[in-house]
Amino acid sequence: MLIAEIVQEIAELTVENRKGVEALFSAESHLADCEKALDTAEASAFLAGAGSVAERQARAKLECAEIRFERDLAKAQVNRVRTKLRVIESALMAQATMSKLMQAEMKL
Repeated sequence: MLIAEIVQEIAELTVENRKGVEALFSAESHLADCEKALDTAEASAFLAGAGSVAERQARAKLECAEIRFERDLAKAQVNRVRTKLRVIESALMAQATMSKLMQAEMKL
């Protein structure tokens, strides 16, 4: 691998990392919206219910299952973006290490 290829790879990874930061913000915003919707729906369902506290909580939980699922998917998306960012950062470090090794070889 040539130094120019390493430099190009580092530049591409840096661009991907910047995009990842924006994707993480977007995913976290979506997660916050989903959590807000779930909290609101659960509270409304609980207040509208009748019976004991345990019965009202169970009904509210059942009524909000689809919203909870959407929230769980949003959490999974946030985790996926974070994992992808870690992979990109690891690749950046590996490329930087390769670059330093090549520079050390050139000095010999």
